[in-house]
Amino acid sequence: MKVKPNNYIAIEFPSRSVNEGLARAAVAAFAAQLDPTLDELGDIKTAVSEAVTNAIVHAYPQEIGKIALRACIFDGNLLEITVRDWGCGIADVEKAREPLYTTGGEERSGMGFTIMESFMDSLAVRSKNGKGTVVTMKRRIALRTARR
Repeated sequence: MKVKPNNYIAIEFPSRSVNEGLARAAVAAFAAQLDPTLDELGDIKTAVSEAVTNAIVHAYPQEIGKIALRACIFDGNLLEITVRDWGCGIADVEKAREPLYTTGGEERSGMGFTIMESFMDSLAVRSKNGKGTVVTMKRRIALRTARR
């Protein structure tokens, strides 16, 4: 049985670099209802930036495509963020998740998935060549003593 979120947002936008900031701001504003610390919020924003930037740079290298962002809140202060594209896909997901591996040229660090994984509690990547990629990240926001 699929668990329904308590709340969610869903937005779509073109794969233009200017929209990376929109994605960060939208998720940060949405996650604020969980009363995260500034560190937690910073981690979430960084992970979203990496996921969206990957879609912009790698999924659509020669064109502008569509990116879908969904953020959900589940019981237990669990935030789930999904970034989806319909671009070229990732030929080898395991290789792409290795630190320093990139297909984006010398100016790319190859640390996107590593950063997402280190800042979130879990990271799942599904991809099919020519069909696109779905990145799902989860982070549980700790209940602070003052709110218990």
